[in-house]
Amino acid sequence: MTRPSRAIRAAFATVFVVGLLAAACTGSSKPKPSGTSSPSTPQSGSPTHSATNSDSKPPPRPKPNPNAIDPFTGLKDRPSLPTVSVKIDDTAPGRPQVGIDQADIVYIEEVEGGLTRLAAIFGSRHPARVGYVRSTRPSDPDLLLQYGKITAAYSGGAHDSLPRMRRSGITSWSNDAGAGYYSRVSRAASSYINLVLNVKQVAEHAKTPLPRSIGLHWSTKLPVPGHPGKSVQTYVGGTPVDFRWDAQIKKYVRYIDGQAQHANDGKLIATPNVVVQKCRIVPHPQDTDVLGNPSMFTYTVGKGSVSVFRNGRRIDGTWSRANVSAGTRLTINANHKTLSLTPGGAWFVLAQKTAHITSH
Repeated sequence: MTRPSRAIRAAFATVFVVGLLAAACTGSSKPKPSGTSSPSTPQSGSPTHSATNSDSKPPPRPKPNPNAIDPFTGLKDRPSLPTVSVKIDDTAPGRPQVGIDQADIVYIEEVEGGLTRLAAIFGSRHPARVGYVRSTRPSDPDLLLQYGKITAAYSGGAHDSLPRMRRSGITSWSNDAGAGYYSRVSRAASSYINLVLNVKQVAEHAKTPLPRSIGLHWSTKLPVPGHPGKSVQTYVGGTPVDFRWDAQIKKYVRYIDGQAQHANDGKLIATPNVVVQKCRIVPHPQDTDVLGNPSMFTYTVGKGSVSVFRNGRRIDGTWSRANVSAGTRLTINANHKTLSLTPGGAWFVLAQKTAHITSH
């Protein structure tokens, strides 16, 4: 047999090395299991597990069951598409937000510099436009894993945010990593807070789990009489949070600087339930912004006090969550029974343990 020339052997070696590098960059290797609910320092150079568009046919969807209950809303509307979370801006240049009024569950989270950002969960409805999409933060995987290893959409991330997301097993749908169905719109309010996502197309192509129970219970009846709760004011970081009960629509409307908030489509940003969940929130120096401000890590695993506002009433209780894969259980302080929510979705205000709540 003729021995291959030195040039041929070099060419084969080059192809082999390029192949290895391509495999490493696609994030196709199996992600490491999620760590614990405490921040961890990532290994240097950890790649980002990013989603890419695939020509493969999406898996068949189950037929809707008219008698099934949506775990995210408590309504008879069993979803047939995967759960998608979207990280959305919550500052003045990012308003009015797009599609936020169609989310089932929304979390108000502290990020850096006293600012807030939203994590919107879409399970029963998947709008064609949602925005304005921003970057993920280190504690997002711990928060989202109660929904399962879902698809999480965001614009990108800094420092250890992306490695933590990759290790969690959640499917990243990152604009910065080249995921599809993102587009930018021209806005006078901001030249960079302008990224929108077609969540419907993402859900139709995602191969991640459908909505499942995250521990919430729903009931049209108040579990206990509670206390007056037609308004709720508190702080997340340095950002005031204000919701007010509207008896006509039977929902709490979000207010900012005394003004009722509307989405980009003109609809009120409102919810049947406001859940003020008090958590341990600490600086996370492994992740900082361009000014050097550390991101804040919100612990959503463990136990703490909670105040649920529903039907114009306030009910105080306790939230508990055993681990990152478990759901969040709400119980009433007075009798330790389940603290149910009014069907229709909820906004969770993830506040510091020491945050003061004003309500009447």
